[in-house]
Amino acid sequence: MSSPRRDDDEVWPALPYADWKPTYTTLHMWTQIVGKVKLGLTPFLNEWWNVAFAVTARGLTTATIPFDQHVFQVDFDFIQHRLTVNVSDGRSRSMPLVARSVADFYVEFLHVVESLGIQVNINTQPVEVDDGIPFEADRVHADYDPVYVSRWHRILVGVSRLLERYRTPFVGKSSPVQFWWGSFDLATTRFSGRSAPPRQWPTRWMARGADQEQALAGFWPGNDKVPEPAFVAYTYPEPPGCRTATIQPDAAFFHPELSEFILPYANVRLADDPDQLILDFYRSTYELGATLAGWDRAVLERGVHPVGAA
Repeated sequence: MSSPRRDDDEVWPALPYADWKPTYTTLHMWTQIVGKVKLGLTPFLNEWWNVAFAVTARGLTTATIPFDQHVFQVDFDFIQHRLTVNVSDGRSRSMPLVARSVADFYVEFLHVVESLGIQVNINTQPVEVDDGIPFEADRVHADYDPVYVSRWHRILVGVSRLLERYRTPFVGKSSPVQFWWGSFDLATTRFSGRSAPPRQWPTRWMARGADQEQALAGFWPGNDKVPEPAFVAYTYPEPPGCRTATIQPDAAFFHPELSEFILPYANVRLADDPDQLILDFYRSTYELGATLAGWDRAVLERGVHPVGAA
């Protein structure tokens, strides 16, 4: 029997796609602007790990970005709703996160960065979105509802906490828990250690991110194809039999157009034990994909190390 939860539940609040979409689409573009600054200044790391953000107790961070003999970082604070740029020499600048157009955010953020002596040129065309408007011309997206941003951040904190637990038994190559500003999702990825078969990709950066066999587990807030927040998972390349196999929990399903397993967030937040349901989904989809794809699981996995054990 599922226990009822308030819409603004502390850990797993409601996040109706249609209601928060205007804020989501605006914030997506803001994170892309900041992300492209990081892309422009950090050295490449496999699978583009150098460009991702990390979840913090207050929001998102770029972590340190090098420039000249210093480093700086950009932090989104979704509690006080401010963006702050901190430099290793002690200088700092901030700007409020309030309803404003993408174009206005772009101008002010670049002014803040340049005022700190940081020089960077970015491509202002958004990525991984349909019909993207260049940042400097985007006055269409101009919403920021702090209530929904706070809910989304709380969900990210919860998902990040569980993905760290999910990572524990895997001893092969795996990514940190990363927020990808291009696709606006939070994920961690495991790798089999084998190269993926070559195939044609629309862009070079996509090809470099998919050159090895991998299994992803994550969360995203939805899009027009799947207009609801969801937990997601996939194995790439997709092994035969993946689409018709049974996974846990019962509410999860394979989405043929996305080629991903989906577990709707709405089903999870109303469950008696949301944490366990999420972990069951991540573990079930990984085990299915890795087994069907013939990964050497005996080499890649070990027993779970208890939290706090020496």
